[in-house]
Amino acid sequence: MILEGHKLAIGYPDRVVGAGLDVKLAKGEVLALLGPNGGGKTTLLKTLLGLLAPKAGEVRLDGAALSSRSIRERARLIAYVPQTHVATFAFSVEAVVLMGRTAHGDLFARPTAKDRQVAATMLDRLGIAELAERPYTMISGGERQLVLLARALAQEPQFIVLDEPTANLDFGNQGKVMREIRALAAAGLGVLFTTHDPNHALRAAGRAYLLRGGERIAEGPVQQILTRERLEALYGAPVHMITDESGTAFIPG
Repeated sequence: MILEGHKLAIGYPDRVVGAGLDVKLAKGEVLALLGPNGGGKTTLLKTLLGLLAPKAGEVRLDGAALSSRSIRERARLIAYVPQTHVATFAFSVEAVVLMGRTAHGDLFARPTAKDRQVAATMLDRLGIAELAERPYTMISGGERQLVLLARALAQEPQFIVLDEPTANLDFGNQGKVMREIRALAAAGLGVLFTTHDPNHALRAAGRAYLLRGGERIAEGPVQQILTRERLEALYGAPVHMITDESGTAFIPG
């Protein structure tokens, strides 16, 4: 199964953000989307998810137009973890994660024993089981990010799309999310995530997609695509590359 955008023009009713974009994600692989703020990363993600209609081109899932599938069917196949989420009601953390199970049942039905077991498993998997009874509005931004990831995993999707999943996380939890991304791909899911940190792409992704000003700058295996010259062109800032026996890392100049 493949999620792909073909010759996409992306944007909003009043403006085009990018055009001529081809992107492909297969099950079992990790694709990192890098680029500066305002470059079109989130707009591209929302278009691939069907949250925004393409202004040109088509999003396809397993060869068929994504628009031909129901919202419920999309939710069973693709999960989304947004960069930020504003909590409105004081649902428990467990209840928030259980919302991911609505893709598999009636929206207004009581959670089944299986639903609760899946939610508990995902909370434990991310090391936040102790938060289950806490109000979602009363936990930290980093903890909320992990709860949203648990909710997405509870959907048991084939693909998972994450918009800057480490943005609000401390150093230790950033590592936890990067390990989880690799584990998801090893389990057969397709994972697409955006990041400002090329080191996260080196650590977790097989391919990188560089987007600036709505234009694809480069795409391919991370070790080939992530060079100092390309990153300097992408971000318009000096970049230093450090290489030793442990591998390669990039730091701002």
